[in-house]
Amino acid sequence: MSLRINAVVPDFKADSSQGPISFHEWIGDSWAILFSHPKDFTPVCTTEFGAVAQLSAEWEKRGTKVIGVSVDGVEDHKRWATDIETYSGSKVGFPIIADDSLNVSKLFDMLPAEAYLPDGRTPADSATVRSVFIIGPDKQLKLSMTYPMSVGRNFAEILRALDALQATAKHGVATPADWTVGQDVIIPPSVSDEDAKQKFGEFSAVLPYLRKTTTLR
Repeated sequence: MSLRINAVVPDFKADSSQGPISFHEWIGDSWAILFSHPKDFTPVCTTEFGAVAQLSAEWEKRGTKVIGVSVDGVEDHKRWATDIETYSGSKVGFPIIADDSLNVSKLFDMLPAEAYLPDGRTPADSATVRSVFIIGPDKQLKLSMTYPMSVGRNFAEILRALDALQATAKHGVATPADWTVGQDVIIPPSVSDEDAKQKFGEFSAVLPYLRKTTTLR
């Protein structure tokens, strides 16, 4: 299947480093981030899992659950977590889905339906499993990013994007380029000036179609 923004993400059952999960049930009423990896015990992925572990308080502050998926089994995940904790100095408190069947990778359109794991495989055999999916409490896909194997993901940007998604969902606004919490937001063109004044109070009209406000209600 091809996943698009605002589509309901696939539900699935899988084993993980913290036991069996049912994905939609695991999400519950929270925001969620699913981030994928082509193989355990790989250098870039180890740094990324470490970054996610170090941000545990930030995810919690935003009411967001994080879960990894890697194309290996549970026992490998548990051994790999020791390396991640050694590297990052932080506990891996989130589950890692075992996707050696490639079921999740295919459901999320990271691998073609005919993909399989050959004997003696390398990360190159599942290289496209390098995505981030931000999912809302409504189980809809809100944002996705896909990276090549050579480029580590910027989790500061993922946090920033999560903040923007949560602000726009809660307040019915949009955010400009490079927006961070506390900066001006954009009033959507679908909101009239009169309604904007009622909802946001004062605002500045930079252009007839570009109006900004600092007020979030």
